[in-house]
Amino acid sequence: MPIRPRASTVPTPYVVPPSQSFDGNDGAWSTFDINVGTPGQDLRVQVSTKSGETWVIVPEGCYPEDGANCPSLRGAQTFNSAASPGFQSNMSSTWSTIGVYSLDLEKELNYTGNGIYGYDRVALGAASDTSVLSLDKQIIAGVAEMDYYMGHIGLGVQPSSFSSLSQPINSFLHQLWNQTKIPSLAYGYTAGAKYRLKSVFGNLVLGGYDDTRFTPSNVSFSFANDDSRLLTVGVQSIVAMNSLQGVYSLTTTGHLSLIDSTVPHLWLPPDICDGFEKAFGLTYDPTTDLYLVNDTIHSQLQSLNPSITIKLGNSASDTSSNYTNIVLPYAAFDLQASYPIYANATNYFPIRRAANDTQYTLGRTLLQEAYLIVDHQRGNFTLAQAAFPDPLPASHIVPIMPPSNSTTNPSSTSTPSKSGLGIGAIAGIAAGGGALLLLILIGAIIWFRRRRNPTKPGELDNTQITDAKTQGADDGLYGANKPQELSGTQVSELASPANDTALGMGSSSKRGPYRHGDPRSPGSPGVHDHLLSPNPQELPTPLNSPGFVHELPSAPLVHELEGEYYVPLSQRGSRAGSIAKQGHERDS
Repeated sequence: MPIRPRASTVPTPYVVPPSQSFDGNDGAWSTFDINVGTPGQDLRVQVSTKSGETWVIVPEGCYPEDGANCPSLRGAQTFNSAASPGFQSNMSSTWSTIGVYSLDLEKELNYTGNGIYGYDRVALGAASDTSVLSLDKQIIAGVAEMDYYMGHIGLGVQPSSFSSLSQPINSFLHQLWNQTKIPSLAYGYTAGAKYRLKSVFGNLVLGGYDDTRFTPSNVSFSFANDDSRLLTVGVQSIVAMNSLQGVYSLTTTGHLSLIDSTVPHLWLPPDICDGFEKAFGLTYDPTTDLYLVNDTIHSQLQSLNPSITIKLGNSASDTSSNYTNIVLPYAAFDLQASYPIYANATNYFPIRRAANDTQYTLGRTLLQEAYLIVDHQRGNFTLAQAAFPDPLPASHIVPIMPPSNSTTNPSSTSTPSKSGLGIGAIAGIAAGGGALLLLILIGAIIWFRRRRNPTKPGELDNTQITDAKTQGADDGLYGANKPQELSGTQVSELASPANDTALGMGSSSKRGPYRHGDPRSPGSPGVHDHLLSPNPQELPTPLNSPGFVHELPSAPLVHELEGEYYVPLSQRGSRAGSIAKQGHERDS
Protein backbone atom coordinates (compact mmCIF):
# COMPACT_ATOMS: atom_id res chain seq x y z
CA MET A 1 0.00 0.00 0.00
CA PRO A 2 1.37 3.47 -0.82
CA ILE A 3 2.78 5.34 2.16
CA ARG A 4 0.37 8.04 3.21
CA PRO A 5 1.93 11.46 3.92
CA ARG A 6 1.94 12.24 7.63
CA ALA A 7 -0.22 15.24 8.45
CA SER A 8 0.61 17.71 11.21
CA THR A 9 -3.04 17.66 12.30
CA VAL A 10 -5.70 15.00 11.99
CA PRO A 11 -8.52 15.99 9.59
CA THR A 12 -12.09 16.08 10.82
CA PRO A 13 -14.87 13.87 9.42
CA TYR A 14 -16.65 15.23 6.37
CA VAL A 15 -20.45 15.43 6.21
CA VAL A 16 -21.66 15.05 2.63
CA PRO A 17 -24.53 17.51 2.14
CA PRO A 18 -27.90 15.95 1.29
CA SER A 19 -29.62 17.45 -1.75
CA GLN A 20 -32.82 17.96 0.29
CA SER A 21 -34.63 16.09 -2.49
CA PHE A 22 -36.04 12.59 -2.78
CA ASP A 23 -35.40 10.95 -6.16
CA GLY A 24 -35.74 7.65 -7.96
CA ASN A 25 -38.08 5.63 -10.18
CA ASP A 26 -38.26 2.74 -7.69
CA GLY A 27 -39.08 4.75 -4.57
CA ALA A 28 -38.42 8.13 -2.97
CA TRP A 29 -34.77 8.12 -1.91
CA SER A 30 -32.81 10.90 -0.25
CA THR A 31 -29.96 11.96 -2.56
CA PHE A 32 -26.71 13.88 -2.06
CA ASP A 33 -25.12 16.83 -3.88
CA ILE A 34 -21.88 16.44 -5.81
CA ASN A 35 -20.29 18.36 -8.65
CA VAL A 36 -18.03 16.84 -11.29
CA GLY A 37 -15.60 18.40 -13.77
CA THR A 38 -14.15 21.87 -14.29
CA PRO A 39 -16.21 23.98 -14.04
CA GLY A 40 -18.25 21.81 -11.70
CA GLN A 41 -21.50 20.31 -12.99
CA ASP A 42 -24.03 19.74 -10.19
CA LEU A 43 -25.73 16.36 -9.83
CA ARG A 44 -27.91 14.61 -7.26
CA VAL A 45 -26.71 11.07 -6.60
CA GLN A 46 -27.39 8.09 -4.37
CA VAL A 47 -24.89 6.13 -2.27
CA SER A 48 -23.31 2.78 -3.11
CA THR A 49 -21.74 0.83 -0.25
CA LYS A 50 -20.35 -1.65 -2.81
CA SER A 51 -18.83 0.51 -5.57
CA GLY A 52 -15.49 2.30 -5.26
CA GLU A 53 -16.18 4.70 -8.14
CA THR A 54 -18.28 7.81 -8.85
CA TRP A 55 -21.10 7.25 -11.35
CA VAL A 56 -23.00 10.06 -13.07
CA ILE A 57 -25.87 10.15 -15.57
CA VAL A 58 -24.93 11.26 -19.10
CA PRO A 59 -27.12 12.76 -21.90
CA GLU A 60 -27.32 9.36 -23.66
CA GLY A 61 -29.49 8.15 -20.78
CA CYS A 62 -32.58 10.09 -21.91
CA TYR A 63 -34.41 9.54 -25.20
CA PRO A 64 -36.86 12.12 -26.62
CA GLU A 65 -39.88 10.03 -25.59
CA ASP A 66 -38.60 9.94 -21.99
CA GLY A 67 -39.75 13.53 -21.59
CA ALA A 68 -37.98 16.84 -21.23
CA ASN A 69 -37.65 16.37 -17.46
CA CYS A 70 -35.88 13.00 -17.76
CA PRO A 71 -32.36 14.39 -17.03
CA SER A 72 -33.65 16.27 -13.98
CA LEU A 73 -35.45 13.18 -12.69
CA ARG A 74 -32.15 11.29 -13.02
CA GLY A 75 -30.22 13.90 -11.03
CA ALA A 76 -28.92 16.47 -13.51
CA GLN A 77 -29.09 20.06 -12.24
CA THR A 78 -28.79 23.48 -13.86
CA PHE A 79 -25.45 24.14 -15.58
CA ASN A 80 -24.40 27.40 -17.24
CA SER A 81 -27.84 28.87 -16.43
CA ALA A 82 -29.62 26.18 -18.47
CA ALA A 83 -31.22 22.80 -17.86
CA SER A 84 -28.53 20.11 -18.03
CA PRO A 85 -29.00 16.93 -20.12
CA GLY A 86 -26.63 15.10 -17.75
CA PHE A 87 -22.90 15.23 -17.17
CA GLN A 88 -21.27 16.66 -20.30
CA SER A 89 -17.64 15.54 -20.41
CA ASN A 90 -16.93 17.82 -23.39
CA MET A 91 -17.72 20.82 -21.18
CA SER A 92 -15.07 19.90 -18.59
CA SER A 93 -11.50 21.08 -19.11
CA THR A 94 -10.19 18.37 -16.77
CA TRP A 95 -11.92 15.35 -18.34
CA SER A 96 -9.70 12.59 -19.74
CA THR A 97 -11.41 9.70 -21.56
CA ILE A 98 -10.40 6.12 -20.70
CA GLY A 99 -12.97 4.22 -22.77
CA VAL A 100 -16.35 2.48 -22.69
CA TYR A 101 -16.58 -0.47 -20.33
CA SER A 102 -19.28 -2.80 -19.06
CA LEU A 103 -21.04 -1.99 -15.80
CA ASP A 104 -20.97 -5.25 -13.87
CA LEU A 105 -21.21 -3.90 -10.32
CA GLU A 106 -24.51 -5.75 -9.86
CA LYS A 107 -24.04 -8.52 -12.41
CA GLU A 108 -25.21 -11.12 -9.87
CA LEU A 109 -28.58 -9.29 -9.83
CA ASN A 110 -28.70 -9.10 -13.66
CA TYR A 111 -28.20 -5.33 -13.81
CA THR A 112 -26.47 -4.64 -17.12
CA GLY A 113 -25.19 -1.88 -19.38
CA ASN A 114 -22.06 0.05 -20.36
CA GLY A 115 -20.43 3.22 -19.08
CA ILE A 116 -18.12 5.81 -20.60
CA TYR A 117 -15.14 5.92 -18.23
CA GLY A 118 -12.72 8.76 -17.67
CA TYR A 119 -10.79 10.79 -15.11
CA ASP A 120 -12.09 14.06 -13.72
CA ARG A 121 -12.47 16.15 -10.59
CA VAL A 122 -15.12 15.10 -8.03
CA ALA A 123 -16.37 17.43 -5.29
CA LEU A 124 -18.78 16.45 -2.51
CA GLY A 125 -21.21 19.35 -2.53
CA ALA A 126 -22.59 22.04 -4.82
CA ALA A 127 -20.30 23.80 -7.31
CA SER A 128 -21.25 27.16 -5.79
CA ASP A 129 -19.67 26.12 -2.48
CA THR A 130 -15.88 26.57 -2.74
CA SER A 131 -15.28 24.94 0.66
CA VAL A 132 -16.47 21.45 -0.34
CA LEU A 133 -14.10 18.50 -0.22
CA SER A 134 -12.77 17.56 -3.67
CA LEU A 135 -10.27 15.27 -5.40
CA ASP A 136 -8.74 15.57 -8.87
CA LYS A 137 -8.33 12.78 -11.42
CA GLN A 138 -10.95 10.42 -10.02
CA ILE A 139 -12.53 7.53 -11.91
CA ILE A 140 -15.88 8.64 -13.32
CA ALA A 141 -18.37 6.35 -15.05
CA GLY A 142 -20.90 8.11 -17.27
CA VAL A 143 -24.02 5.93 -17.16
CA ALA A 144 -26.99 5.87 -19.54
CA GLU A 145 -28.46 2.50 -18.53
CA MET A 146 -31.91 2.62 -16.91
CA ASP A 147 -30.99 -0.21 -14.52
CA TYR A 148 -28.90 2.42 -12.72
CA TYR A 149 -31.44 5.24 -12.76
CA MET A 150 -29.37 7.60 -10.57
CA GLY A 151 -25.63 8.13 -10.25
CA HIS A 152 -23.86 7.34 -7.00
CA ILE A 153 -21.01 8.11 -4.62
CA GLY A 154 -18.94 4.95 -4.10
CA LEU A 155 -17.98 4.02 -0.53
CA GLY A 156 -16.19 0.75 -1.34
CA VAL A 157 -12.41 0.35 -1.17
CA GLN A 158 -11.97 -2.18 -3.99
CA PRO A 159 -9.45 -0.80 -6.54
CA SER A 160 -10.31 -0.64 -10.24
CA SER A 161 -8.22 -1.67 -13.23
CA PHE A 162 -8.76 -1.21 -16.95
CA SER A 163 -6.33 -3.96 -17.96
CA SER A 164 -4.77 -6.89 -16.14
CA LEU A 165 -1.39 -5.31 -16.88
CA SER A 166 -2.24 -1.84 -15.59
CA GLN A 167 -1.66 -0.51 -12.09
CA PRO A 168 -4.86 -0.72 -10.02
CA ILE A 169 -6.42 2.63 -9.13
CA ASN A 170 -7.47 3.22 -5.54
CA SER A 171 -11.13 3.83 -4.77
CA PHE A 172 -12.52 7.30 -4.07
CA LEU A 173 -12.78 6.69 -0.32
CA HIS A 174 -9.26 5.25 -0.16
CA GLN A 175 -7.81 8.29 -1.95
CA LEU A 176 -9.64 10.65 0.42
CA TRP A 177 -7.86 8.92 3.29
CA ASN A 178 -4.49 8.69 1.49
CA GLN A 179 -4.58 12.45 0.91
CA THR A 180 -5.55 13.06 4.57
CA LYS A 181 -8.91 14.57 3.64
CA ILE A 182 -10.67 12.37 6.22
CA PRO A 183 -9.36 10.85 9.47
CA SER A 184 -9.88 7.18 8.61
CA LEU A 185 -11.14 4.63 6.12
CA ALA A 186 -14.55 4.62 7.75
CA TYR A 187 -18.02 6.10 7.33
CA GLY A 188 -21.49 6.30 8.81
CA TYR A 189 -24.60 6.20 6.60
CA THR A 190 -28.37 5.97 6.76
CA ALA A 191 -30.60 6.33 3.70
CA GLY A 192 -33.16 8.72 5.21
CA ALA A 193 -36.92 8.25 5.25
CA LYS A 194 -39.42 10.42 3.41
CA TYR A 195 -42.29 8.94 5.47
CA ARG A 196 -40.73 9.92 8.84
CA LEU A 197 -41.68 13.21 10.56
CA LYS A 198 -41.70 15.90 7.84
CA SER A 199 -39.25 13.94 5.67
CA VAL A 200 -35.86 12.97 7.13
CA PHE A 201 -32.90 13.26 4.76
CA GLY A 202 -30.10 10.75 4.49
CA ASN A 203 -26.93 11.14 6.53
CA LEU A 204 -23.43 10.38 5.19
CA VAL A 205 -20.30 11.08 7.27
CA LEU A 206 -16.88 10.15 5.87
CA GLY A 207 -14.37 9.30 8.60
CA GLY A 208 -16.96 9.26 11.36
CA TYR A 209 -20.67 9.08 12.19
CA ASP A 210 -23.54 11.12 13.61
CA ASP A 211 -24.52 9.64 16.96
CA THR A 212 -27.86 11.48 17.04
CA ARG A 213 -29.16 9.38 14.14
CA PHE A 214 -29.29 5.93 15.79
CA THR A 215 -29.87 4.00 18.99
CA PRO A 216 -26.49 2.60 20.17
CA SER A 217 -25.85 -1.08 19.56
CA ASN A 218 -23.05 -3.20 20.99
CA VAL A 219 -23.17 -5.67 18.10
CA SER A 220 -20.19 -5.76 15.74
CA PHE A 221 -20.08 -7.69 12.46
CA SER A 222 -16.81 -8.95 11.00
CA PHE A 223 -15.97 -8.47 7.32
CA ALA A 224 -16.53 -11.42 5.00
CA ASN A 225 -13.49 -13.04 3.36
CA ASP A 226 -14.87 -12.21 -0.11
CA ASP A 227 -13.63 -8.67 -0.89
CA SER A 228 -16.67 -8.03 -3.08
CA ARG A 229 -19.10 -8.97 -0.26
CA LEU A 230 -17.43 -7.50 2.83
CA LEU A 231 -20.69 -6.26 4.41
CA THR A 232 -22.27 -9.68 4.80
CA VAL A 233 -24.63 -10.37 7.70
CA GLY A 234 -26.61 -13.35 8.88
CA VAL A 235 -30.36 -12.90 8.46
CA GLN A 236 -31.45 -15.10 11.35
CA SER A 237 -35.18 -14.42 11.23
CA ILE A 238 -37.85 -12.13 9.76
CA VAL A 239 -41.13 -11.69 11.63
CA ALA A 240 -44.17 -9.62 10.56
CA MET A 241 -46.35 -8.07 13.24
CA ASN A 242 -49.99 -7.06 12.69
CA SER A 243 -49.96 -8.34 9.11
CA LEU A 244 -52.97 -9.71 7.23
CA GLN A 245 -52.07 -13.00 8.97
CA GLY A 246 -51.41 -11.38 12.36
CA VAL A 247 -48.00 -12.27 13.83
CA TYR A 248 -46.33 -14.21 11.04
CA SER A 249 -42.86 -15.78 10.86
CA LEU A 250 -41.46 -15.39 7.36
CA THR A 251 -38.38 -17.58 7.85
CA THR A 252 -37.75 -21.20 8.76
CA THR A 253 -33.96 -20.97 8.64
CA GLY A 254 -31.32 -18.25 8.40
CA HIS A 255 -29.19 -17.16 5.45
CA LEU A 256 -26.25 -14.84 4.74
CA SER A 257 -26.98 -11.60 2.89
CA LEU A 258 -25.00 -8.62 1.57
CA ILE A 259 -25.74 -5.06 2.73
CA ASP A 260 -25.74 -3.06 -0.52
CA SER A 261 -27.28 0.40 -0.82
CA THR A 262 -26.76 0.47 -4.60
CA VAL A 263 -30.08 -1.31 -5.05
CA PRO A 264 -33.42 -0.60 -3.34
CA HIS A 265 -34.80 -4.11 -2.86
CA LEU A 266 -34.43 -6.96 -0.41
CA TRP A 267 -33.39 -10.00 -2.47
CA LEU A 268 -34.63 -12.98 -0.47
CA PRO A 269 -34.99 -16.77 -0.81
CA PRO A 270 -38.20 -17.70 -2.72
CA ASP A 271 -39.88 -19.28 0.33
CA ILE A 272 -39.53 -16.03 2.28
CA CYS A 273 -41.02 -14.11 -0.67
CA ASP A 274 -43.93 -16.58 -0.67
CA GLY A 275 -44.46 -15.79 3.00
CA PHE A 276 -44.48 -12.04 2.33
CA GLU A 277 -46.96 -12.61 -0.50
CA LYS A 278 -49.35 -14.34 1.91
CA ALA A 279 -48.86 -12.01 4.89
CA PHE A 280 -49.23 -8.80 2.88
CA GLY A 281 -51.58 -9.79 0.05
CA LEU A 282 -49.01 -9.15 -2.68
CA THR A 283 -49.38 -9.93 -6.40
CA TYR A 284 -46.30 -11.07 -8.34
CA ASP A 285 -45.70 -9.46 -11.75
CA PRO A 286 -43.55 -11.83 -13.86
CA THR A 287 -42.86 -9.09 -16.43
CA THR A 288 -40.94 -6.89 -14.01
CA ASP A 289 -40.28 -9.45 -11.22
CA LEU A 290 -41.87 -7.01 -8.77
CA TYR A 291 -44.54 -7.61 -6.11
CA LEU A 292 -47.50 -5.25 -6.55
CA VAL A 293 -50.04 -4.00 -4.01
CA ASN A 294 -53.56 -3.32 -5.28
CA ASP A 295 -55.54 -0.35 -3.99
CA THR A 296 -57.76 -2.38 -1.66
CA ILE A 297 -54.85 -4.20 0.00
CA HIS A 298 -52.86 -0.95 0.11
CA SER A 299 -55.58 0.80 2.11
CA GLN A 300 -55.95 -2.18 4.41
CA LEU A 301 -52.20 -2.33 5.12
CA GLN A 302 -52.02 1.38 5.79
CA SER A 303 -54.81 0.96 8.32
CA LEU A 304 -53.19 -2.05 10.01
CA ASN A 305 -49.73 -0.42 9.95
CA PRO A 306 -47.80 -3.70 10.26
CA SER A 307 -44.09 -3.87 11.05
CA ILE A 308 -41.30 -6.21 10.00
CA THR A 309 -38.50 -7.17 12.42
CA ILE A 310 -35.28 -8.43 10.82
CA LYS A 311 -32.91 -10.16 13.24
CA LEU A 312 -29.27 -9.84 12.13
CA GLY A 313 -26.22 -11.63 13.51
CA ASN A 314 -22.66 -12.44 12.54
CA SER A 315 -23.78 -15.87 11.33
CA ALA A 316 -26.91 -17.27 9.70
CA SER A 317 -27.90 -19.29 12.76
CA ASP A 318 -28.95 -17.99 16.16
CA THR A 319 -25.94 -19.23 18.13
CA SER A 320 -25.64 -16.48 20.73
CA SER A 321 -27.22 -13.33 22.10
CA ASN A 322 -24.94 -11.20 19.90
CA TYR A 323 -27.53 -9.93 17.42
CA THR A 324 -29.41 -6.78 16.52
CA ASN A 325 -33.04 -6.25 15.51
CA ILE A 326 -33.95 -3.73 12.82
CA VAL A 327 -37.67 -2.91 12.93
CA LEU A 328 -39.22 -1.45 9.77
CA PRO A 329 -42.75 0.00 9.61
CA TYR A 330 -44.97 -0.80 6.64
CA ALA A 331 -44.24 2.71 5.33
CA ALA A 332 -40.65 1.63 4.62
CA PHE A 333 -42.03 -0.94 2.15
CA ASP A 334 -44.80 1.28 0.77
CA LEU A 335 -43.00 2.31 -2.45
CA GLN A 336 -43.98 3.26 -5.98
CA ALA A 337 -42.36 2.22 -9.26
CA SER A 338 -42.65 4.65 -12.14
CA TYR A 339 -41.46 5.13 -15.73
CA PRO A 340 -39.91 3.26 -17.44
CA ILE A 341 -40.72 0.36 -15.11
CA TYR A 342 -44.44 1.23 -15.35
CA ALA A 343 -46.09 3.93 -17.43
CA ASN A 344 -47.81 5.29 -14.31
CA ALA A 345 -46.69 5.25 -10.67
CA THR A 346 -47.60 1.83 -9.25
CA ASN A 347 -47.59 0.67 -5.64
CA TYR A 348 -45.13 -2.16 -5.05
CA PHE A 349 -43.45 -3.99 -2.19
CA PRO A 350 -39.61 -3.94 -2.53
CA ILE A 351 -38.73 -7.63 -2.23
CA ARG A 352 -37.22 -9.74 -5.02
CA ARG A 353 -36.97 -13.48 -5.56
CA ALA A 354 -33.31 -14.52 -5.40
CA ALA A 355 -32.27 -17.32 -7.74
CA ASN A 356 -29.44 -18.45 -5.44
CA ASP A 357 -27.33 -17.34 -2.48
CA THR A 358 -25.16 -15.03 -4.62
CA GLN A 359 -28.24 -12.79 -4.98
CA TYR A 360 -29.16 -12.51 -1.29
CA THR A 361 -29.03 -8.73 -0.73
CA LEU A 362 -30.40 -6.18 1.72
CA GLY A 363 -30.71 -2.89 -0.15
CA ARG A 364 -31.66 0.72 0.62
CA THR A 365 -35.07 -0.28 2.00
CA LEU A 366 -33.38 -1.65 5.12
CA LEU A 367 -31.12 1.41 5.48
CA GLN A 368 -34.11 3.72 5.84
CA GLU A 369 -34.45 2.30 9.36
CA ALA A 370 -30.84 1.31 10.05
CA TYR A 371 -27.63 3.28 10.58
CA LEU A 372 -24.53 1.61 9.10
CA ILE A 373 -21.03 2.30 10.43
CA VAL A 374 -18.16 0.73 8.47
CA ASP A 375 -14.54 0.69 9.67
CA HIS A 376 -12.19 -0.74 7.03
CA GLN A 377 -9.09 -0.44 9.21
CA ARG A 378 -10.58 -2.61 11.94
CA GLY A 379 -12.32 -4.90 9.45
CA ASN A 380 -15.78 -4.61 10.95
CA PHE A 381 -19.09 -2.78 10.78
CA THR A 382 -22.17 -2.17 12.88
CA LEU A 383 -25.87 -1.84 12.15
CA ALA A 384 -28.09 -0.01 14.62
CA GLN A 385 -31.73 1.06 14.65
CA ALA A 386 -32.10 4.53 13.12
CA ALA A 387 -33.55 7.15 15.45
CA PHE A 388 -36.15 9.78 14.55
CA PRO A 389 -36.66 12.04 17.60
CA ASP A 390 -39.07 14.91 17.08
CA PRO A 391 -37.64 17.43 16.62
CA LEU A 392 -34.37 16.10 15.19
CA PRO A 393 -31.46 17.38 17.31
CA ALA A 394 -28.43 19.15 15.88
CA SER A 395 -25.84 16.77 14.44
CA HIS A 396 -23.14 15.45 16.74
CA ILE A 397 -20.31 14.11 14.58
CA VAL A 398 -17.98 11.57 16.17
CA PRO A 399 -14.67 10.88 14.37
CA ILE A 400 -13.43 7.32 13.89
CA MET A 401 -9.66 7.34 14.31
CA PRO A 402 -7.43 4.67 12.78
CA PRO A 403 -6.08 2.27 15.42
CA SER A 404 -2.53 3.61 15.08
CA ASN A 405 -3.77 7.02 16.30
CA SER A 406 -6.06 5.63 18.99
CA THR A 407 -5.37 6.08 22.69
CA THR A 408 -7.65 5.21 25.59
CA ASN A 409 -10.47 6.91 23.71
CA PRO A 410 -10.34 5.66 20.11
CA SER A 411 -12.91 8.24 19.02
CA SER A 412 -10.83 11.23 20.13
CA THR A 413 -8.63 13.15 17.72
CA SER A 414 -4.90 13.20 18.30
CA THR A 415 -1.90 14.91 16.76
CA PRO A 416 1.10 12.78 15.71
CA SER A 417 4.43 13.60 17.40
CA LYS A 418 6.68 16.10 15.67
CA SER A 419 9.40 13.52 15.15
CA GLY A 420 6.94 11.27 13.33
CA LEU A 421 8.55 8.21 14.97
CA GLY A 422 7.30 6.31 17.96
CA ILE A 423 9.42 4.47 20.52
CA GLY A 424 8.86 1.15 18.75
CA ALA A 425 9.93 2.59 15.38
CA ILE A 426 13.12 4.10 16.87
CA ALA A 427 14.00 0.81 18.58
CA GLY A 428 13.42 -1.05 15.33
CA ILE A 429 15.72 1.29 13.41
CA ALA A 430 18.44 0.90 16.05
CA ALA A 431 18.20 -2.88 15.99
CA GLY A 432 18.25 -2.93 12.21
CA GLY A 433 21.32 -0.69 12.12
CA GLY A 434 23.22 -2.95 14.53
CA ALA A 435 22.39 -6.02 12.47
CA LEU A 436 23.58 -4.28 9.30
CA LEU A 437 26.96 -3.40 10.88
CA LEU A 438 27.40 -7.01 12.03
CA LEU A 439 26.73 -8.32 8.50
CA ILE A 440 29.27 -5.88 7.03
CA LEU A 441 31.92 -7.06 9.52
CA ILE A 442 31.30 -10.76 8.77
CA GLY A 443 31.41 -10.07 5.04
CA ALA A 444 34.76 -8.27 5.37
CA ILE A 445 36.30 -11.19 7.29
CA ILE A 446 35.17 -13.73 4.67
CA TRP A 447 36.53 -11.55 1.86
CA PHE A 448 39.99 -11.25 3.47
CA ARG A 449 40.16 -15.03 4.07
CA ARG A 450 39.36 -15.76 0.42
CA ARG A 451 42.11 -13.40 -0.74
CA ARG A 452 44.61 -15.22 1.48
CA ASN A 453 43.51 -18.77 0.42
CA PRO A 454 42.35 -18.63 -3.20
CA THR A 455 40.56 -21.75 -4.43
CA LYS A 456 40.32 -23.23 -7.87
CA PRO A 457 37.11 -22.66 -9.72
CA GLY A 458 34.75 -25.61 -9.44
CA GLU A 459 31.52 -26.65 -11.14
CA LEU A 460 28.38 -26.24 -9.07
CA ASP A 461 26.54 -29.49 -8.59
CA ASN A 462 22.81 -29.63 -9.52
CA THR A 463 22.57 -25.89 -9.99
CA GLN A 464 19.02 -24.96 -10.94
CA ILE A 465 18.22 -21.92 -13.03
CA THR A 466 15.07 -20.19 -11.75
CA ASP A 467 12.84 -18.39 -14.22
CA ALA A 468 12.69 -14.72 -13.39
CA LYS A 469 8.92 -14.91 -13.66
CA THR A 470 8.82 -16.97 -10.47
CA GLN A 471 10.73 -14.39 -8.48
CA GLY A 472 8.99 -11.83 -6.29
CA ALA A 473 5.62 -13.49 -6.45
CA ASP A 474 4.56 -11.72 -3.30
CA ASP A 475 5.63 -8.23 -4.31
CA GLY A 476 1.99 -7.20 -4.57
CA LEU A 477 0.28 -4.91 -7.04
CA TYR A 478 1.37 -1.81 -5.18
CA GLY A 479 5.04 -2.64 -4.74
CA ALA A 480 6.23 -4.80 -7.64
CA ASN A 481 8.41 -3.38 -10.38
CA LYS A 482 6.79 -5.61 -12.98
CA PRO A 483 3.09 -6.47 -13.21
CA GLN A 484 2.31 -9.88 -11.81
CA GLU A 485 -0.14 -12.10 -13.67
CA LEU A 486 -1.77 -14.61 -11.39
CA SER A 487 -2.49 -18.13 -12.49
CA GLY A 488 -5.90 -18.46 -14.10
CA THR A 489 -6.50 -14.73 -14.43
CA GLN A 490 -8.28 -13.86 -17.65
CA VAL A 491 -6.91 -10.82 -19.47
CA SER A 492 -9.60 -8.51 -20.86
CA GLU A 493 -8.65 -6.63 -24.00
CA LEU A 494 -9.65 -3.00 -24.36
CA ALA A 495 -10.96 -3.82 -27.81
CA SER A 496 -14.56 -4.94 -27.77
CA PRO A 497 -16.72 -7.10 -30.01
CA ALA A 498 -17.08 -5.90 -33.54
CA ASN A 499 -20.81 -5.39 -33.34
CA ASP A 500 -21.78 -1.71 -33.25
CA THR A 501 -23.59 -1.30 -29.93
CA ALA A 502 -24.68 1.78 -28.06
CA LEU A 503 -23.84 2.79 -24.55
CA GLY A 504 -26.15 0.64 -22.44
CA MET A 505 -27.83 -1.25 -25.29
CA GLY A 506 -28.14 -4.98 -25.99
CA SER A 507 -30.37 -7.98 -25.46
CA SER A 508 -32.95 -7.57 -22.73
CA SER A 509 -33.09 -9.81 -19.67
CA LYS A 510 -36.06 -11.11 -17.69
CA ARG A 511 -36.11 -7.87 -15.71
CA GLY A 512 -38.74 -6.50 -18.07
CA PRO A 513 -39.06 -4.95 -21.55
CA TYR A 514 -37.73 -1.62 -20.33
CA ARG A 515 -34.40 -3.17 -19.34
CA HIS A 516 -31.31 -3.18 -21.52
CA GLY A 517 -29.15 -6.28 -21.46
CA ASP A 518 -25.56 -7.23 -22.13
CA PRO A 519 -24.53 -6.05 -25.64
CA ARG A 520 -21.45 -8.23 -25.85
CA SER A 521 -21.10 -10.99 -28.45
CA PRO A 522 -20.84 -14.58 -27.17
CA GLY A 523 -17.10 -14.64 -27.84
CA SER A 524 -16.20 -11.52 -25.89
CA PRO A 525 -13.75 -11.82 -22.98
CA GLY A 526 -14.78 -12.11 -19.35
CA VAL A 527 -15.78 -9.18 -17.21
CA HIS A 528 -13.79 -7.71 -14.31
CA ASP A 529 -11.11 -10.35 -13.74
CA HIS A 530 -10.44 -10.83 -10.05
CA LEU A 531 -6.95 -10.88 -8.55
CA LEU A 532 -7.45 -12.42 -5.14
CA SER A 533 -5.49 -11.30 -2.12
CA PRO A 534 -2.98 -13.95 -0.94
CA ASN A 535 -3.35 -12.74 2.63
CA PRO A 536 -6.13 -14.15 4.84
CA GLN A 537 -8.20 -11.56 6.72
CA GLU A 538 -7.99 -11.63 10.50
CA LEU A 539 -11.18 -11.55 12.50
CA PRO A 540 -11.67 -8.00 13.76
CA THR A 541 -12.32 -6.62 17.20
CA PRO A 542 -15.38 -4.46 17.85
CA LEU A 543 -15.67 -0.99 16.36
CA ASN A 544 -13.08 1.48 17.68
CA SER A 545 -11.20 -1.14 19.69
CA PRO A 546 -7.84 0.43 20.56
CA GLY A 547 -4.66 -1.10 19.28
CA PHE A 548 -6.07 -3.30 16.53
CA VAL A 549 -5.11 -2.55 12.95
CA HIS A 550 -6.89 -4.21 10.05
CA GLU A 551 -4.30 -3.94 7.28
CA LEU A 552 -5.66 -3.58 3.78
CA PRO A 553 -4.19 -6.40 1.67
CA SER A 554 -1.20 -5.54 -0.51
CA ALA A 555 -2.91 -7.17 -3.49
CA PRO A 556 -6.65 -6.62 -2.98
CA LEU A 557 -9.36 -7.87 -5.25
CA VAL A 558 -9.11 -5.76 -8.38
CA HIS A 559 -12.22 -4.59 -10.20
CA GLU A 560 -11.15 -5.05 -13.81
CA LEU A 561 -13.39 -3.52 -16.47
CA GLU A 562 -14.12 -4.85 -19.93
CA GLY A 563 -14.00 -2.60 -22.97
CA GLU A 564 -17.01 -1.92 -25.19
CA TYR A 565 -17.78 0.25 -28.20
CA TYR A 566 -19.71 3.50 -27.93
CA VAL A 567 -22.30 4.94 -30.30
CA PRO A 568 -23.40 8.60 -29.90
CA LEU A 569 -27.00 9.38 -28.96
CA SER A 570 -27.62 10.87 -32.41
CA GLN A 571 -27.15 7.42 -33.97
CA ARG A 572 -29.27 5.46 -31.52
CA GLY A 573 -32.87 6.20 -32.54
CA SER A 574 -35.70 5.81 -30.04
CA ARG A 575 -35.81 3.72 -26.86
CA ALA A 576 -38.63 1.59 -28.31
CA GLY A 577 -36.66 1.07 -31.51
CA SER A 578 -33.56 0.01 -29.63
CA ILE A 579 -35.55 -2.51 -27.59
CA ALA A 580 -37.09 -3.99 -30.74
CA LYS A 581 -33.64 -4.21 -32.33
CA GLN A 582 -32.27 -5.93 -29.22
CA GLY A 583 -35.00 -8.56 -29.43
CA HIS A 584 -34.13 -9.21 -33.08
CA GLU A 585 -30.43 -9.54 -32.31
CA ARG A 586 -31.16 -11.89 -29.43
CA ASP A 587 -33.34 -14.17 -31.55
CA SER A 588 -31.04 -14.25 -34.55
